[in-house]
Amino acid sequence: MSFLGPLKPITVDDDALRAHLESAEVPALLMTVAHLTGDLSVLREDLRAAGWLFAPQGGLSAEQRAAARETAFDALVRYRRAGSVPPPPPDRETLRRISGWAMGGDTEDTLPLLAEEIVLADQDPRAPRWRAEDLAAPAGGAPEGPRDPGAVRVSIIGAGMSGLLAGHRLAQAGVPFTIYEKNDDVGGTWLENRYPGCRVDVPSHLYSYPFANRSDWPDHFCTQDQLLDYFRAFAEEYGLYEHIRFGTEVREACWEEEHARWRLELCGPDGTRSVRSEVLVSAVGQLNRPKLPDIPGRERFAGPAFHSAAWDHGVPLAGRRVAVVGTGASAYQFIPEVAESAGELTVFQRTPPWLRPTPHYHDAVPPSTAWLYEHLPYYAAWHRFWLFAPGLRGVLEGWIVDPDHPPTERAVSAANDELRATLTRHMEAQLTDAPELLPLVLPRYPVGAKRVLRDNGMWLRTLRRDNVSLITEKISEITEDGVRTADGVLHEIDILIYGTGFAASHFLAPMRVTGIGGVDLHDTWDGDARAYLGLTVPGFPNLFCLYGPNTNLSGQGGSIFYFSECGVTYLLDAVRLLLESGRRSLDVKRDVHDAYNAWVDRANSERAWGWSKVSNWFTNEKGRSAQNWPFTAQEYWRRTRRVDPSDYETPDRPGRAADPAASSGKR
Repeated sequence: MSFLGPLKPITVDDDALRAHLESAEVPALLMTVAHLTGDLSVLREDLRAAGWLFAPQGGLSAEQRAAARETAFDALVRYRRAGSVPPPPPDRETLRRISGWAMGGDTEDTLPLLAEEIVLADQDPRAPRWRAEDLAAPAGGAPEGPRDPGAVRVSIIGAGMSGLLAGHRLAQAGVPFTIYEKNDDVGGTWLENRYPGCRVDVPSHLYSYPFANRSDWPDHFCTQDQLLDYFRAFAEEYGLYEHIRFGTEVREACWEEEHARWRLELCGPDGTRSVRSEVLVSAVGQLNRPKLPDIPGRERFAGPAFHSAAWDHGVPLAGRRVAVVGTGASAYQFIPEVAESAGELTVFQRTPPWLRPTPHYHDAVPPSTAWLYEHLPYYAAWHRFWLFAPGLRGVLEGWIVDPDHPPTERAVSAANDELRATLTRHMEAQLTDAPELLPLVLPRYPVGAKRVLRDNGMWLRTLRRDNVSLITEKISEITEDGVRTADGVLHEIDILIYGTGFAASHFLAPMRVTGIGGVDLHDTWDGDARAYLGLTVPGFPNLFCLYGPNTNLSGQGGSIFYFSECGVTYLLDAVRLLLESGRRSLDVKRDVHDAYNAWVDRANSERAWGWSKVSNWFTNEKGRSAQNWPFTAQEYWRRTRRVDPSDYETPDRPGRAADPAASSGKR
């Protein structure tokens, strides 16, 4: 594995250069060439991709792709002849023109965000621009000079995607930190979920830290083992292993008001112990606790039974009668794998998923893609932008409820209805020789009300296999011998697998967290988790939740990596504020928290997942979406760039002045 580093000069001959360009994602290639040459006329309207939301290569025809590659070839020959000197990042107008061409409209409002994205691979514009030892005491504070860099210590719970990033950023800033991880390695959900067929449904080149992207991703949508290798390599490359305490579970976190710090009760290899830190970061995520269905008799089944997130690889499936309960995202991936070996496979479906056409879902990345990333200036950045753009504009619009449509359980808007028709045609085309399946697999709820799954045809091919049965009758009970449905039929089986998702609404479970006055966080939430920006909770100072309430994307584009980056940027600015101002803690104001959550709730109620009555994991037991972010990815970036100190109660450190102006300094 190799992380992207400084660019290499182009030295290959013309034939090799042409061959490498065959691997390029053409829309990204054209944007790169326009940036590289300054000739924006290459962004021809007849080469603009109209199908960018669904199709690889934006749906461009073979003729269009050939014309674009020839344009790129001519430009790169000139670049090679001139010595392969990369240009500076695009200026504002160039950025606006290129992104506007790609997205088919004015992108003025996105330019500050895009300026952070379109940089060379070895640059890291979101790195903290301060060091703990350089933060001077504020005016009016104690006269001893620079602050002790160890004045703020950080404890991070979890060594998955968000926890590793938080650790790396804190290390860059020189802030002492420790990561506590209950497992024996890094990776979080990509360590724990090892079921057959497990892979990401976000493009690999986007599902990574932008400053540590790989040039050599094997697949367009990488498998669990490849992603786990990435996290291991990242932790090794950036020296994070020495900061991680593996096999250590945080049982309890208690805020000590007198000392303005957190006390953690740990259980690890050496038994139980207590540690303390000024800041606590929860990086345990949303999809970390398997959810088993509440079905009568579940404990009675006599054969092997397990959840997809705790796959029992010691149970042979070959020739056996296997049943799967659930057809969500995980089941959608492992059912085709199980069908290959099981003698009989019975799939119990409650509600079918909508399928998003993704013909290259299981395909390998062309071999020359790594060459393009390593030799072509800004191609990696423009490619990521191309993959990220739906999170800025394009997908979310199809989920928004239009009260004048009017919304129904068929569609919530005209755009949503058009999308429904497109996806229906995609499914119908796969079932021309099995029309009896269509009414069983065609959803009856609006697109976006549940997670939309990527589809390259494997799912419906699997359901058409002779050894696979799809059962849509409701399950009434589980017996010693099998699964009984409401029609009285007992489906006898040997092995039972649950593909029933996670207890996503149970944030920070099962640890006990107590804040000011000993108030219990889970009692406060009462099954309905809320946080300001998904990060902070009133009465729980200096606690930051990464991938917290209402920070999940639902098909808008982007990735959870992006939301982790935003949350970690905010966390680092909060640590800076504590160090620079001398304040003891940050406790979000109740009115700020409540107004924010009211705003999020209103928007969620006006999205397909909040309006529809279909069951989904986005909605908790209270009937509210505690998971989803209902706005664009850009909106979250905008709100998390910097801490607004007026949003927080900020008690002083003893002997320090409360100077609000101190918070507006450097990051």
